[in-house]
Amino acid sequence: MAMKLETARVAEHCEIQGGYRLLVLQSPEIAPHVKPGQFVHLRIPDLDAAVLRRPFSVYKTEWDRLSILYKAVGRGTEYMKRLIEDDAVSLIGPLGNGFPAPTEGRLPVLVAGGYGMAALYMLAKQSEEKGIAFFGGKSAEDILCIDEFRELGWRVEIATEDGTLGAKGLVTDAMDAWLREGVDGEPEFFACGPNGMLRAVGDLAMKKGWKAWLSMDRNMGCGVGACLTCVQKVKTGDDTWEWMRVCKEGPVFEARSVVWEENPET
Repeated sequence: MAMKLETARVAEHCEIQGGYRLLVLQSPEIAPHVKPGQFVHLRIPDLDAAVLRRPFSVYKTEWDRLSILYKAVGRGTEYMKRLIEDDAVSLIGPLGNGFPAPTEGRLPVLVAGGYGMAALYMLAKQSEEKGIAFFGGKSAEDILCIDEFRELGWRVEIATEDGTLGAKGLVTDAMDAWLREGVDGEPEFFACGPNGMLRAVGDLAMKKGWKAWLSMDRNMGCGVGACLTCVQKVKTGDDTWEWMRVCKEGPVFEARSVVWEENPET
């Protein structure tokens, strides 16, 4: 489906925990067409200083509604907190190439850092095979949606850097510990989070000969492929690569195609 420009309406807006907020938009033009891993570009109302829209992964869709999880981390998202029921919000979407369906016969493994799990929920819901999900964050307040994934039939393992929930350490530490126990079958990874985590998941998968689908974390300007601010080096052959737009050709790339810089963003 081609992207659409739509005036959506706020159906629900509330804080869920630790400063994380749920924004539910009535979006009859865009919501029914969103695929797992795609995103929308939202214009912050009444913020004249903000020329650029903000990209948000779509957490859930239900009929004519779509949900976004976010945390106020700057001026734009602070303004978003002011949205109330029935406010109008300008959306462009659905945007980007999302996650493919898990390969039949492989064990799907979801890996999320911070609220990266929001980009993985639709994949978890639509996947016929239920696997294991690893969620990581700095503290317990950063771990969201546990019950929602478990209700879908997924095993959820948690790691926090301060040890306030689950195992103490990085989410990749929990994943590594699980792999050392021995895996029945061939895993296939689907990851969303900071680039350091994505690189670690991708490197592990490539070392073992497994597939890993990574939702790349890049700052976006236009969100529709015109401004070229979110480009990523992607392999096109054994010794060749080209710049691809995370907002257009991505955000999801298979790990073997990604060319990492020496010091990836975290």
